[in-house]
Amino acid sequence: MNDESQNIDDNFEHATDAYERKDYKTEYKLLLPLAEQGHAKAQYNLGSMYDLGNGVPQDYKQAVKWYQLSAEQGDAEAQFNLAQMYYEGQGVAQDYKEAEKLFQLSAEQGDAEAQCNLGMMYVKGEGVAQDYKEAEKWFRLAAKQENATAQYNLAIIYDEGRGVEKDYKEAVKWYRLSAEQGYANAQFNLGWMYDEGKGVPQDHKEAVRWFRLAAEQGNATGQYSLGVMYYEGQGVPQDYVLALMWLNIAGSNENEVDVKQRTILEKQMTPKEIEKAQDMAINWKPTSK
Repeated sequence: MNDESQNIDDNFEHATDAYERKDYKTEYKLLLPLAEQGHAKAQYNLGSMYDLGNGVPQDYKQAVKWYQLSAEQGDAEAQFNLAQMYYEGQGVAQDYKEAEKLFQLSAEQGDAEAQCNLGMMYVKGEGVAQDYKEAEKWFRLAAKQENATAQYNLAIIYDEGRGVEKDYKEAVKWYRLSAEQGYANAQFNLGWMYDEGKGVPQDHKEAVRWFRLAAEQGNATGQYSLGVMYYEGQGVPQDYVLALMWLNIAGSNENEVDVKQRTILEKQMTPKEIEKAQDMAINWKPTSK
C-alpha cells in the first residue's frame, strides 16, 4: 500500500470515528474530498448524510447524486438506498422499474433487505410482472439470512398458497422464526395458526401467548384477538375486565367489529367493571419488541 492509499484509508477511518461520535461536521469535512476522488464508501456515506440531514441540510437530490456515484461502482448499500429513493420518488421522479433494477443489483450481492424488497415488488407487480414464484425465491434468500420481514412474507406465501402449494406447516415454520425476532404481524399470525389448528395442533394457550406478544407491541389485531380470548375464556381464565381493556385498546381504530363486540360485552358488566377496564386501557403503554 502506497502512502496516498494509506492516507485515504486513514481519512475514511477518521470520518467513521467522527460519525460514531456524532461529529457530523468533521465527518463531512473528511468525506467530501474522498467522495470527490471516487471513494465508493465515502460517496455512499456522504449520500446518507444528505438523505438523513446529518450535519448538512437534508437534500434528497444531493443524496441521489452521491448514492448514484457509489452504486455505479457496485456498492450494494448505495444500490439499495438509491433503489429506495426511486421507489419513494425522493430526489428523483418515482420509477419502479429503476428501483427494481437497483434492488436486483443489491440483492444479487446478498443484501437481505434488497432481496426482501425485490420479493415484494414481484408480489405487487411493481416495475415487473407479478410473479409469486420469483417473490418466493427472493423472500427465501432473505429469510435464510434471518430477515424477519422476509420470513413473515415467505410464511404468507405458503399460508395463502401464492405461486406454491398451500403448506401450513411451512407457513408456521417461517411465522415462528419471524415472531421469535419480535415481528408483531408474525406473532399475531402464529397465534392465529395455533387458535385455528393450522399447521400445528390447536392450542389456545399458545395462541394467547403469541396474541399477547403482538398486542403488547401495539398490534391492533392481536389486541382484539386477545380481548376475545379473555371474553370467551379460551387459553386464559374468562375475565371481562381484561377483555374490555384489550377491546378498548384495539378499538382506538374504531373497527366496526370491535365496537359491536364491546357493546355486547359491556351489557354483561357492571358500571364499576367497565370503568376499571377503561382506566386500564387509558394507562396502557406498548412495549418495544
